[in-house]
Amino acid sequence: MDFVAPLVPLALGAGRLGNFINAELWGRPASVPWAMVFPNVDSVPRHPSQLYEFALEGVVLFAVLWWYSRRPRPRGAVSGAFLLGYGLVRFLVEFTREPDRFLGLLALGFSMGQWLSAPMVIAGAAMIVWAYHSAPASKA
Repeated sequence: MDFVAPLVPLALGAGRLGNFINAELWGRPASVPWAMVFPNVDSVPRHPSQLYEFALEGVVLFAVLWWYSRRPRPRGAVSGAFLLGYGLVRFLVEFTREPDRFLGLLALGFSMGQWLSAPMVIAGAAMIVWAYHSAPASKA
């Protein structure tokens, strides 16, 4: 998984571009200059949350993981960094994304995507801690 993890953001980014092209998973209403109207939804300018996710889940996460994985790391550290990074980015971008109509916002005002991302952040952090604490001591 450590070998594959840095490449996964490229696939996630491609999927988010597909969401944008198909006008799926649009954002919440917004008054920012780059807000877009999704005619299949309504005439309200909205966050292009698919592009935020493309940039953060795809490009930025790929660059960070590629850089992080260039040096030898303990087994599980790169996979943990992926889970932590993906969960964190997804959690944050969900603030700009329109929640599913049939669910709305759930407990604490979080969306289902945020509730599903929180365990990824925790698992990723736990994997990183485990990887560094279970790695054999290096000889100096």
